[in-house]
Amino acid sequence: MENLSDSDLQSSPEQPVVALTPTSENLVDIWQATGSFPYPDLQVFPPPSTHEYSKNELRLIHHLSSLSNDLRRNGSSKLTVFTQQIPKFLSIASSYPFVMHALLSFSANHLAWTHRSNEARTLHIHHGSIALRGLHEAIGSFSRENADAVLAGSVLMLWQATDWRSWSSLRAGIQSILNTMRSWPHESNFAEYLVEGDIIANSYRTHRRRSSVPFSERSAILQQAAQAVQRAQMALAGQDCELHWISQLLTYIQRLQGMPPAQSAPDQFSQFYHLRKWLMWLPVALLQRTQSQGPAMLTLAQFYATALALEPLFPDLGSSFCGAIALPPLEAIIGVTDSMQTEQVMSPALLEIATVMQYPQQVALQYRTRAAQFQHMATAQDHHFTTMSPETMGPASIGNMSPAFAPPALHYSTSQSSSAAQSPFLEVPSSAQPGFSWGTQAWGAVPSPGLPAQNYQPQDEQQMYGYLPSSNFAGGFVSPSIWV
Repeated sequence: MENLSDSDLQSSPEQPVVALTPTSENLVDIWQATGSFPYPDLQVFPPPSTHEYSKNELRLIHHLSSLSNDLRRNGSSKLTVFTQQIPKFLSIASSYPFVMHALLSFSANHLAWTHRSNEARTLHIHHGSIALRGLHEAIGSFSRENADAVLAGSVLMLWQATDWRSWSSLRAGIQSILNTMRSWPHESNFAEYLVEGDIIANSYRTHRRRSSVPFSERSAILQQAAQAVQRAQMALAGQDCELHWISQLLTYIQRLQGMPPAQSAPDQFSQFYHLRKWLMWLPVALLQRTQSQGPAMLTLAQFYATALALEPLFPDLGSSFCGAIALPPLEAIIGVTDSMQTEQVMSPALLEIATVMQYPQQVALQYRTRAAQFQHMATAQDHHFTTMSPETMGPASIGNMSPAFAPPALHYSTSQSSSAAQSPFLEVPSSAQPGFSWGTQAWGAVPSPGLPAQNYQPQDEQQMYGYLPSSNFAGGFVSPSIWV
C-alpha cells in the first residue's frame, strides 16, 4: 500500500481494530496465511496480495467481498447500487493503491453505518484522505492506462461525498472522464457504466432544470409517493424489519410535505442526501436476510421509486444524484415481479404484489422515457462540447469547482473546534464530528450514514440486523424460491 510521509504518520490516529464475526475473522486468517483469495467466484483479477496489506485492511477488503459474494449467490446483486461492481473495483484496486484506499474507505463507511461505529468512521476518514490525495496525483498523469482507475476512484469517493461542493466537484470530474473515454469504450472495464452514464447522466450536463416545480405539482408528487408507501405498509404487515424502514421512508416524505422547497443547491443536497444514503446501504442490509427476499424487494422498490419521483423537486442536483443509481436496481426488481405474474396464475397474492408494484413500475417507465429524450437532446448538442484528450487532462481541467480534486492537507480532528473548523480532507466547513463533511446534520435525525452514529436512535432501539424474520409472507403473498 501507499507509504505515508513522516508528517502523515504523526497526524494519523492510532488505527482501531475492525471487528468481524468469528467466521469472517477465521476466513481472513486463512487468507492471510495461504494468500488464496476466499471468494474465487467473484473473479477478482489480479486478487489482492495479502503481504501488501495490514490485517485491518484485509478485514475491510473481506467485508465488501463477502457482501458481494453473498448477494451474488442469492441472485440479488443487481438489486443494489454497488455490490455487483465490487469485483471490478477490487481488481483495479489491486494495482492502484489510491483506488484500494477509496475501497477501504467505502468498506469502513458501510461498517460505520451498520454498526454505528466511531472506530470504523475513523478508518473511513483515514483511508478516504489518502484516496483523494492519490486521485489528485493520478489525474495529473491521466492516460488511457490509468483511466479506469481514475474513474473507479472517483466513483467510490462520489458515493461517499457528504456535501454539495465535494459531490458536485467529483461528479463534474467523472463526466469529464467519461467524455474522454468515449474514444476507447471497448478498452474499459466499465463499458456498461459508460453506456448507462450516457443515457442517464447526460441530463446533468445538458438538461439540468434550474427552476423549481410549481407548488401544486410538488404537492402532488409528494402525495402520490406517500400514498404508494402507505399501500406498501399495509401489504408488509407482520414484516417488522421492512415495516420499520418503510415507515422511515414515509416519515421522510411527510417531513418534505411540511417544509418549504429547498432553493439553493446545498439545501437541495441536504434534503435529498438522506434518501440517497438509504439507497446506498439499506438494500444490502435487507437483501442479506435470506428468509425475507420478497418483502425486501417490495420495500426497496418503494425507496428506489421515491428517489426517482422526487428528483424534479431538486432541480440543481440533476439525474446523476439519485436517478443513475436508483433506476437500474428498480428495473431489476420489476423484472422479477413481472416474471412472477407471467409464469403463474394471478392469485390474490400476486394481485397484491402487482398493486404494490404499480407505482414503482409507473415511475420507472416515465423516468426511462424521459432519460431517453434527454439523451437524444444531448446527442443533438454534442458539437457544442469539446472532448478532452488524455494529453490535456489535468487537475485544473477536472472537477475544479471545489478542493475535492486538489491536494488535500491530511489532518485529523477529534475534538470540538470553532464553527470555522474544516473537514479532514475536503477542506469545507464541518461540524465537530469527524467525517468528510457533515453539511446535512442540521436537517434532523433521519437515520442516515451521513449523520453521526449517535444521532441515529430508531424507535425502541431497533437495530438493522436485530429483527427476527417472519415465517410467513404478509398478506398471503406467494413464496417462490426468490421470495423466501
